[in-house]
Amino acid sequence: MVFFINGVPLLIFETKAAQRQEAIAEALDQLARYHREAPEMMAVLQLYGLTNLLRFYYGATWNVSRGGLFNWKEEQAGDFETLVKHFVQPGRVLRIIADFILFSHRDGELQKTVLRPHQMRAAERVVRRAKDPQKRRGLVWHTQGSGKTYTMLTVARKLLEDPDLKNPTVLMLVDRNELEQQLSANIEAVGSAGSALAGAVVADSKRELRELLERDHRGLIVSTIHKFDDMPPNVNPSRHIYVLIDEAHRSTSGDLGNHLMGALPNATYIGFTGTPIDRSAHGQGTFKVFGIDDPPKGYLDKYSIRESIKDGTTVPLRYTLAPNDLLLDRDVLDREFLEVLRDSGVSDLEEIDRTIGRSVVLQNLLKSRDRVEKVAAYVARHFRENVEPMGYKAFLVAADREACALYKAALDRHLPPEHSRVVISAAHNDPPELARHHMSEEEEQRVRRAFRHPDELPKILIVTEKLLTGYDAPILYCMYLDKPMRDHVLLQAIARVNRPYEDSAGRRKTSGLIVDFVGVFDRLEKALAFDSEDVSGLVEHLDVLREHFRQLIEERDYLGVWRGRSGDKAVEAVLSYFLDPEVREEFYRWFRDLQEVYEILSPDPCLSPYQQRYEELARMYELVRSSFDSRPLGTDRSLLRKTIELLREQVRSTGVAAGEEHVLDADALARLAREDRPDSRQGVQPRQGHQADRRPGGRPSGPTC
Repeated sequence: MVFFINGVPLLIFETKAAQRQEAIAEALDQLARYHREAPEMMAVLQLYGLTNLLRFYYGATWNVSRGGLFNWKEEQAGDFETLVKHFVQPGRVLRIIADFILFSHRDGELQKTVLRPHQMRAAERVVRRAKDPQKRRGLVWHTQGSGKTYTMLTVARKLLEDPDLKNPTVLMLVDRNELEQQLSANIEAVGSAGSALAGAVVADSKRELRELLERDHRGLIVSTIHKFDDMPPNVNPSRHIYVLIDEAHRSTSGDLGNHLMGALPNATYIGFTGTPIDRSAHGQGTFKVFGIDDPPKGYLDKYSIRESIKDGTTVPLRYTLAPNDLLLDRDVLDREFLEVLRDSGVSDLEEIDRTIGRSVVLQNLLKSRDRVEKVAAYVARHFRENVEPMGYKAFLVAADREACALYKAALDRHLPPEHSRVVISAAHNDPPELARHHMSEEEEQRVRRAFRHPDELPKILIVTEKLLTGYDAPILYCMYLDKPMRDHVLLQAIARVNRPYEDSAGRRKTSGLIVDFVGVFDRLEKALAFDSEDVSGLVEHLDVLREHFRQLIEERDYLGVWRGRSGDKAVEAVLSYFLDPEVREEFYRWFRDLQEVYEILSPDPCLSPYQQRYEELARMYELVRSSFDSRPLGTDRSLLRKTIELLREQVRSTGVAAGEEHVLDADALARLAREDRPDSRQGVQPRQGHQADRRPGGRPSGPTC
């Protein structure tokens, strides 16, 4: 279906039957075919929707990857009809097209995306707050990985282009030079010619920032908050200044915040954060600064960890503890790290680095050559067995820059040197063992880009500070954590592995994994100073997944369908049992759930008692799918990579290829005529209690043997 506004086609919808298990994937494939075969038709269309009545997704045309497909939800909508009517309401459609579609350049390619519902909601709330003469503060918490940067850029553009705000000054502040560079790159990527973002000015010094404010520069200014150090009061008393502060939980503490608000006393201040505000005195101070106009919770807009996982904006996180002989001593972790920072609500890596640097005991343990060698050997083996077969990549997070160099040397003894790279900050007086890992800005950008691509090297990045905030690589699946962290820093770091990922090569990331070598997840209640409701659903131990696999595989006995039979008789029994579409769909849902858990766990000792059973179930699943859904064996995209490899192993070990051809000549027909007629020639009967799905003419659907 195509929707027109004033004769212009703007929306296209692909609808599928509710009972089809792969309905949304099929609809997305159809949209991709339209783009390939009818680009002229798609040139003007701006948005697409996919639905099977049960689910409703949307995306921007010319972006038909699964990563660009978003779940549409609306607070006021209680049923499907209302949900659709809210989406296609002409006023909303025009707002989405005008305000919430972004074009950006990434890795040399032009990309198009549309904001998710929570991003649109937050942007509109911030603009309303900016127009409210009675309220001048607001706090937006959108959890890590949910698109906070694009939300901020959209807010900035809407403020600058809103005629009611009379050509304002919008000041975007970050608290690190690296984040300033990333923000500038994002603005440059999104700020096309004619956009209000195109004229953004980056204040390179305190003097330049002060001069811009003193002469009442209108437009977008980007700066670090540190350039407000020693800024005199009342530099610009205008009420037409709107300050958007990234990572607000750490940016405005102490004198910097006082200098900022003193210099711009009548500005509107909107804080953005990717983590919830902690329970410490500093955290409560953040609520007092930004949340004063939104009691009692203090948030102008909130998008929690649990919401993002439910929507598919981020994937769930799992963790596992390293073997006991590699784990940091629990008493040392408590005494030298967790207790030292117990009440502080740690919000930046520098504070963690200082704490580690002051503890000789902690440093000696973390950088012991013997331990580094053992951890590197474990990481190499785990990566080869668990991560690489899935087609994903990993971070190894070390205690400091020296530890990064030590791990690189140790890892090279177990993996090819080109498989890993060290990404650290450079210092002028670095010794040779650190200097050899220095990179030019261009080389670092090349490494960052290559890491994002599944089939390029490196596969593992060794880091300690860089890339732990702001770096977005959906292909990143596993984090080997060998650096003590807590509070905001821990949340920001582990969020590097929570980005969804899916591609045409069969990679589909269903979760992120943290392998903990310091034991911080064993002390999670001490490591996170947040209200439990704010971090609910953050991370789950792999033991929970192991138990889930056991329960899943034991709750159904599908193998009983062909037990005691072999060859054609076994196939015949399976096809007869799964004639009913409802029975097939139930089996598909169950196996896909089982397969996702298997993909994460394998190889794991807990799977050993069930390995043969799982292999048989995988063969049964592919047989049923290929038979009833008219697809060749071995081409099912719903199969994940480890299960595909399992089926290929079966082919290699038996020498029987899926889809093997046999010539049906006169001799073969004569042999068949002399044999007994198999049951299936009489017509396969449906399983008792289910009505056969029949084609016109009364014949049962599905293949017969």
